[in-house]
Amino acid sequence: MVGVLAALLLAGCGEDRATTNTASAGAKLEAAAIEAGLVPDPERATLIGSWAADSDRVCVAPGEGGRDRIGVLLDYGEGNGCVAAGGVRRAGDRLDVDFGRCRVQARFDGERISFPASVPQDCERLCRGNATLSALSVARVSDSAAEAATLRTPSGRLLCAD
Repeated sequence: MVGVLAALLLAGCGEDRATTNTASAGAKLEAAAIEAGLVPDPERATLIGSWAADSDRVCVAPGEGGRDRIGVLLDYGEGNGCVAAGGVRRAGDRLDVDFGRCRVQARFDGERISFPASVPQDCERLCRGNATLSALSVARVSDSAAEAATLRTPSGRLLCAD
């Protein structure tokens, strides 16, 4: 009886096996879902294409030297919106977005591009009215570079074209 009690006490002192097994099982499940094509592999997913959420639009088109072109159009009407164009470099799930004086680190999970909840003041200058680039989050609409290159501002300027 003492041996059984000692074994139970020692088992209780080790790592939390339920948590470890769950995390391991979850990682295996995600890997299997990626392999089966049910979930996109963020490492292999292309950033190139058109992205949207409601009236928010983002384009990413191929660029040169590892730097793609990115454009953002937020148009909420009545003097509220943002227009930005520049470059983007991908480093894993991090996107280094450069709109001139406005530089932001966004996130990319393979299906969404998400800007941080707070952006530098220089980024706010790209917006008018009550619009902001803060917490911009868009989902993939298309992975077509040609479609991405067609995003235009209300005045007709192409945001992601050469």
